[in-house]
Amino acid sequence: MKTIIETVGLSRHFGDLVAVDRIDLRVEQGEIFGVLGPNGAGKSTAIRMLCGILAPTRGRGTVVGFDIARDPAEIKARLGYMTQRFSLYEDLTVVENLGFYAGIYGVPSRLRSARIDEVLDQSGLRARADQLAGTLSGGWKQRVALASATIHRPPLLFLDEPTAGVDPVSRRAFWTQIHRLAAGGTTVLVTTHYRDEAERCHRLAFIFQGRLLDVGRPDEIVARRGLRAAEIEVADGNAAAEVLRGCPEVEEVEPYGHVLRVLTRGVDALALAAERVGPLVRGQAARVSVEDAFVSMVRDSEASGERRAA
Repeated sequence: MKTIIETVGLSRHFGDLVAVDRIDLRVEQGEIFGVLGPNGAGKSTAIRMLCGILAPTRGRGTVVGFDIARDPAEIKARLGYMTQRFSLYEDLTVVENLGFYAGIYGVPSRLRSARIDEVLDQSGLRARADQLAGTLSGGWKQRVALASATIHRPPLLFLDEPTAGVDPVSRRAFWTQIHRLAAGGTTVLVTTHYRDEAERCHRLAFIFQGRLLDVGRPDEIVARRGLRAAEIEVADGNAAAEVLRGCPEVEEVEPYGHVLRVLTRGVDALALAAERVGPLVRGQAARVSVEDAFVSMVRDSEASGERRAA
């Protein structure tokens, strides 16, 4: 596989603030690579360095074969970039927006018409080609934004929380298109706060306080945490939750209606719940998610930081 992104010790400081701290990454061609982290974790700073917008303070990196410090213009010419605030011109039609971005991205004039036709068909926008962008729903605007960001066939596509505020049906359609692009050889790097979207990625990187907590396939990351989950229903949910939260093996207890979701590390969640709270109205093992693993890592990292500070 061809390496599209590679960083070694990539860091960025703003005065005394370490926004990105010695990140090592390797992303291969055709991967959908997810970057997860809370607000302020350093995700956007890292992406700005990879896009050639921001120079690293320390470390090095290459993107699509070019050095991020020496060749930012070469990198920018080979990227597609889309955020939740991607700028469409609302007083232009869909096809006019596509034509504008084809020009911005340097698609030769002799090829623009054919390329616009191609992305209209790929994105399902053909019937809306002459509709003003400002009259489209959020999901359709998202399709136009993605088509605009890929009209020059970039080898690498950056998606920065691209589906925030979009309905679930449109989000699913969007991810179907992303997987089609990846299958065609486009590498996609995406930041997201949605658990289901993270689990659609081929691999993930978890970033917190500028540091890389873990990298791997979603199932690998979940397995490494050693977490178990169960869903239980008891006569007194509040009392049961208090008892379980006092157990050192319990990572989290969350109510979902009449059901408590119990997350443990190193022990069987269902067996522990039955032992500590008595008879269950009902109970079953539950799936551990990427979000569970990430929250667990963040809490461990915060606790380690508090111990060091003390």
